[in-house]
Amino acid sequence: MSDSLSALENVHDVLQALKDGGYHFRASAEALERLKTTQMTSAKSATSMVAEPSPVASIRPSNAPSLTLSQNAAQSFQAMQAEISTPAPIRAPAVAGGASKAERLTALRSPVLACTKCPQLVTSRKHVVFGVGNPEAELMFIGDAPDSDEDLVGEPFVGKAGQLLTKIIETMGLRRNDVYLVNLLKCRPNLPPGADDKRKPTIGEIITCQPYLMEQIKIIEPRVIVALGSTAVDGLLGDPLPIAKVRGQWKSFLGTPLMLTFHPAYLLRNQSLAEKRKVWEDMLQVLEKLGRPISEKQRGYFL
Repeated sequence: MSDSLSALENVHDVLQALKDGGYHFRASAEALERLKTTQMTSAKSATSMVAEPSPVASIRPSNAPSLTLSQNAAQSFQAMQAEISTPAPIRAPAVAGGASKAERLTALRSPVLACTKCPQLVTSRKHVVFGVGNPEAELMFIGDAPDSDEDLVGEPFVGKAGQLLTKIIETMGLRRNDVYLVNLLKCRPNLPPGADDKRKPTIGEIITCQPYLMEQIKIIEPRVIVALGSTAVDGLLGDPLPIAKVRGQWKSFLGTPLMLTFHPAYLLRNQSLAEKRKVWEDMLQVLEKLGRPISEKQRGYFL
């Protein structure tokens, strides 16, 4: 089978994953025509058995082979991807009318803890990491995926990076249980046997798990969301933006102001005052957006 036909199969697999995750497609005539042209070219190549390797382009960083598409197929998919509508959230079991946010989150927790949509993650996880914090929180922090510490405890941000995030939150004049902490993925990404490093979640894993996160956001209704690190930014915005260039910027997710900043793990690797100050300036913006008072001492940290 030619590389182009393999690419088309990859496109089909990705589109099916998007559909299974609750996405609805509105492909323009231009996008459909490009895909049709790619398909005709691929069929012709297969018939003639001409194996011409095509340049590859990755839709976004991932370890998943199925996400590497031929250039033509990638362009066709990107055109469709730009028109994907918001995925339909997964609904929690019915709760009594007038249920509190805490009760709605508790109801949502059951299907999340029982989720088996990613078999490769189910077999390797120790705990599902649902999320933790105040159901009435005005501020939500979103990371990438559980690491080994979070997987062991079943709670996000409990390792060294989580401890640093807690210090940041406290320096903002808040407590850890004043905010809500969650990851893009509820399960730790599986690793090859013998590997103990952390890998990034794939686009398929993010898409599959995203409706759970969206339902949490809908229930909590935070006034501000903070995306921690490039993977979180990519997973929320669907665009592999270089975090070093976009941190400190405001975006929007589900109509909620979204601040982009470094992951605390980055500050553990690079502990210069200049980098700490960048993250702190982002948090000052968050405090201002929330309308919370900022002391002169707070304004002067890491200068």
